[in-house]
Amino acid sequence: MTTTERIGVWNQLVGQEPAVETLSAAASAAAKIVAGEPAPPGAMTHAWLLTGPPGSGRSVAARTFAAALQCSTGTGCDACPGCHTTMAGTHADVRLVVPEGLSISVAEMRALVQAAARRPTTGKWQVVIIEDADRLTEGASNALLKAVEEPPDRTVFLLCAPSDHPDDVSVTIRSRCRLVTLRTPPPEAIADVLVRRDHVDAERAQWAASVCGGHVGRARRLATDEAARQRRATVLRIPLGLRRASDVFTCADQLISAAEADAGEASKSRDEDERNELRTAMGGDGIGKGVAGAKRAAEAAVKQLEKKQKSRATRTQRDTLDLALVDLVGFYRDVLVVGSRSGATLNHPDHADQIREAASAWTPESTLRRLEAVLECREAIDLNVKPRIAVEAMVTTLRQG
Repeated sequence: MTTTERIGVWNQLVGQEPAVETLSAAASAAAKIVAGEPAPPGAMTHAWLLTGPPGSGRSVAARTFAAALQCSTGTGCDACPGCHTTMAGTHADVRLVVPEGLSISVAEMRALVQAAARRPTTGKWQVVIIEDADRLTEGASNALLKAVEEPPDRTVFLLCAPSDHPDDVSVTIRSRCRLVTLRTPPPEAIADVLVRRDHVDAERAQWAASVCGGHVGRARRLATDEAARQRRATVLRIPLGLRRASDVFTCADQLISAAEADAGEASKSRDEDERNELRTAMGGDGIGKGVAGAKRAAEAAVKQLEKKQKSRATRTQRDTLDLALVDLVGFYRDVLVVGSRSGATLNHPDHADQIREAASAWTPESTLRRLEAVLECREAIDLNVKPRIAVEAMVTTLRQG
């Protein structure tokens, strides 16, 4: 089934035909189960693990599958209230867990499992979508395992993770899930969806698709956001911009500042809206007699919310910084490609001149050392080393080669 042949909610998935075939067959089987009809054995199960590289659309696939399960007219018509509310994130029987901080806590998972044990209220299934399931703490994984081992009727768990490796998902949970692997979408499929769904100019769409590394969300940002394009250009100036010792600190500061600015832009309006809504809900904006207690309670709740928002901002900053580091990895990989004359497609074809200049100036060994320094920086940040320290150490190696 090609992109143009797909109908309904399945059009949301870009370049994922094998996954669409599996999930749509499962949705058809689920509809038969609800109707009391015999369904093909094994087509539908209670727990799914959706894996794939960043940007492949794991969470989109989970939402799309959930919409197909809740569809009231078929298996993902994209026209009924079940499809619309699921895709919008407002369906009463679809619970979406998106880690606001660096992990998903055991308390959050226990509350979710308890809620998921109830029967569906307005839909056909209780669906639990856990984005970034690799961020589950050990306690949260154990709480989820109990629910996956003894699933309630009409409850479906959809877990999204980069891979099914034990570092991402525990072996016991993995063994109880059906695996669906997403692939990196091809550039032509990404360009097509940018033109068709986001109304991006065809030339801009092709450029964004060619430089996004197969990350659909990144392609959309690059195609529609001038600031995102400027941040990428700043990052890709770093490899050839490290001429003096002082450039190390300048470039490190640029990387950190860009990540902080991106996190700030993403969080500012959302954080303020959340604080205002919380104060209103708790009566903190009331006037007159008897509101002092409500104001105190509201302010205490707002302080707790602000802690959560700070954790979320930290995560957003690190995710943004990681995207910049991935761009650097792509640059040094391209230098090796040009130096070896392999003819492989470049990650950054719009910077081909700078890549050729670097390939003629550096030895393959020094390029590999630079690439490894970026990978080590990503690993250090993942292990909670302060980003500025990790980035400064990395940029020092990038200059020295």
